[in-house]
Amino acid sequence: MLAMLFATLSLDGGAQNYPNKPMRVVAAETGGSSDFTARLMAFGLTNALGQQVVVDNRGGHGIIPGEIVSRAAPDGYTLLIYTGNLWISPMLSGRNSYDPVRDFVPITLASRAPNVLVVSPTSTANTVKDLIEMAKARPGQINYATGSFGSASHLSGTLFKSMARLDIVHVPYKGSAPALIDLMANRVQLMFPSAASVTPQVKAGKLKALAVTSATPSSLSPGLPTVAAAGLPGFEIVAIFGIWAPAGTSDAIVRRIYRESARYLSMPDTREKFFNGGVEVIASTPEQLAAAMKSEMARLSRMIKETGLREQ
Repeated sequence: MLAMLFATLSLDGGAQNYPNKPMRVVAAETGGSSDFTARLMAFGLTNALGQQVVVDNRGGHGIIPGEIVSRAAPDGYTLLIYTGNLWISPMLSGRNSYDPVRDFVPITLASRAPNVLVVSPTSTANTVKDLIEMAKARPGQINYATGSFGSASHLSGTLFKSMARLDIVHVPYKGSAPALIDLMANRVQLMFPSAASVTPQVKAGKLKALAVTSATPSSLSPGLPTVAAAGLPGFEIVAIFGIWAPAGTSDAIVRRIYRESARYLSMPDTREKFFNGGVEVIASTPEQLAAAMKSEMARLSRMIKETGLREQ
């Protein structure tokens, strides 16, 4: 018992003077749900830890944020707030400058955001089964739009085409905004944008929502069934937003950041801010994030191999 007590005191002592200088969180480029999550978490951690937490946005290739944090000192002053692109981008590009499991310490799965299957308002499809039947009756004539390569929108469209065994045409866009414009004009016929980006158009009748991509119904899109329940059992693609530290960061510091993050995420005001931004709060333990990573990496690795999806 004494040995356990001294071990606990030693761990706490490692974080006793932490933090004593400003911190940074490396995140994706500005804009979008990833940056939104990073900025809210930076605000919450600044107040909780008593030191300024600055968001360091890194655009360009999706691997860059992971590369930066994997090489940072494991002292708790550089964190990563990022999406599943941490492991998806290396799978798609074949670049392995870091190992998503070996080179990072999970802290918390902060939040998640499902995507929504939407069609143009003039579409005769009112359900997922309707859409699948229509696409099978018109092989090569239905276009599906996607946002940036490797995004949840892109993976959702790829998985939908594969699981439903459809001959539909992929029309890639640099972002969701131009894709949604073409969808509303019926130049493309379906898309899987984030709930946050598409809810106003659905409410205004400019788009028709058929289902959500999460495994269970989402409060962000009330009344919509899941794609899995509506016609494609096993279908699931969700954007997740987690917090990681470089490998070697002390357990005491990891637990301190986890506790403060979970406390901030549990506040009703915080949950409301996330919800209004189209994101659902999760606030998992480090162990739960590690398990989620293992499951997602195995599942998406299979999907990428089956579909032959690779970055050109």
